Amino acid sequence: MADSSSTTSSTVGQRWGDVEDDPVEVEESTSQTPENASSSSAVEVPNLDALAIDENKKKNDFLDEPEDTHISAVTSGDTLYATAAKFEDLNLSPELLKGLYVDMKFTRPSKIQSISLPMILTPPYKDLVAQAHNGSGKTTCFVLGMLSRVDPNLKEVQALCICPTRELAIQNMEVLNKMGKYTGISSVCAIPSGSADIPIAKSAEIKAQVVIGTPGRIRNLMTSRKLNTSNLKVLVFDEADHMLDDDGFKDDSLKIRRLMAKDNAHYQVLLFSATFNDTVKNFVSKVVKDGNQMFVRKEELTLDVVKQYKVICPNEQAKIDVIRDRIFELGEKLGQTIIFVHSRKSANELHKKLGDYGYGCTTIHGALDKDFRDKIVKEFKDGLTKVLISTDVLARGFDQSQVNLVINFDLPVKHNYPSDPDYEVYLHRCGRAGRFGRKGAVFNLLSVDMDHMLLEKIEKHFGTKIVEVPNWKSDEDFEKALKAAGLL
Repeated sequence: MADSSSTTSSTVGQRWGDVEDDPVEVEESTSQTPENASSSSAVEVPNLDALAIDENKKKNDFLDEPEDTHISAVTSGDTLYATAAKFEDLNLSPELLKGLYVDMKFTRPSKIQSISLPMILTPPYKDLVAQAHNGSGKTTCFVLGMLSRVDPNLKEVQALCICPTRELAIQNMEVLNKMGKYTGISSVCAIPSGSADIPIAKSAEIKAQVVIGTPGRIRNLMTSRKLNTSNLKVLVFDEADHMLDDDGFKDDSLKIRRLMAKDNAHYQVLLFSATFNDTVKNFVSKVVKDGNQMFVRKEELTLDVVKQYKVICPNEQAKIDVIRDRIFELGEKLGQTIIFVHSRKSANELHKKLGDYGYGCTTIHGALDKDFRDKIVKEFKDGLTKVLISTDVLARGFDQSQVNLVINFDLPVKHNYPSDPDYEVYLHRCGRAGRFGRKGAVFNLLSVDMDHMLLEKIEKHFGTKIVEVPNWKSDEDFEKALKAAGLL
């Protein structure tokens, strides 16, 4: 199942997350969809209300306060920043505070929020490079930053957030709509609209005050002069390590910034992610010349509330047996499970085999129709499905509080170096469980020698020893593991 080919698509892209962004668009292309500001355009866009999480179906099982961590902040210039113990310390508008308390149901800032928000919201609005744990509240930081900087009376694009996948863009838009519910600020999600695609050239210019989208779509809108950034105040790169990495969307990101230079825009740059490798840090230091920085020590990046295990299986079939007979049976009442695989082909094959055994699950990867992907994500977020098989298209930023179990059927590897683990993606996968301090467990299934070598490298990289489940056939051993993770 380690084959990287696809049974669904004849062309397998080499971009992160098993999903190609919009293809490079030539003039007069008819393959794109116009964007629709809620206040000014009549063109169809993805129905975000239909994709929103049903709050009545969300639960707070296993909710614990995340443990404190060491965050290093390096400020630039003479500005003094005081940490925010409560949201009122940030001089937010009453409308934003109402959104935070009433709709977001927050009580106080998380640690990264208390440190980063003053740096974002205090003049002279310096650029910020910020790193923190998955589930620590990064999204709130930049969404609140965007909403706070927008002038509601200026009907022009003032804040732009670029995300590596449509799923993450939709999720960030859901957060923005809830947080900004009482502000009257207009927004648009700039992503391909699946079956509703019509040419960008025929669409109206975007006038929404906040735009969240994927890099290819943003680039094409700007090239077609449908997105003007001359009034931009804030530019956000979510999952910035991937947006600026050579294997990610670095070219698109640089192209967007060059197009912005033509608009003579002067804006604050916010770079947020859970991980930054040294190569990206060096690149960021060239892009952000005089900004503030905030980093978590590398050894603290793994979430303490998530227990990691390795399960040694004699073959690939034994991996399926472990999922079916051990993890599914014991974890049936715990919450939801995400199973990560390396390729689209692996996802399809595992889905079929589990289905043949009578287990209901859904599958998502980059070759699926965009509308169908949205439907799968909505069903999972609403709790209608409990098991989701995914390539790394959902490894980053996907926030679903009821995910307690993550299974690495295949360990993540770098696209061009299959013998090297992708450490950042592994960390992001683990971060799908234990969101905001909830307890969770990660099971790494090993069979061939390559699996063992990859996990040994992961252990060495993070300076940790992953506990082994002694016997892959033992219900008792798996029950002990789940109890140790606080799930039973």
